Amino acid sequence: MAAEPTKGPASYFPSIEKQYGRPIGAWQDLVRARLPAKHMDLVAMLKAEHGMGHGHANAIVAYVLATQTA
Repeated sequence: MAAEPTKGPASYFPSIEKQYGRPIGAWQDLVRARLPAKHMDLVAMLKAEHGMGHGHANAIVAYVLATQTA
């Protein structure tokens, strides 16, 4: 039986690593370092400071925010 494909924001991670040349953990750490912040402010930071596309930036931020412990 084949493994179930990755869904949600994590499905973007391989292409993010390939396109921007950093492991996904480095991008997640960058976002975590800016917390607390609003979702769209974090997306804007990745786009403006790192040239990331909206979909990729949104996927990283969504994943980080969803996995934060309260």
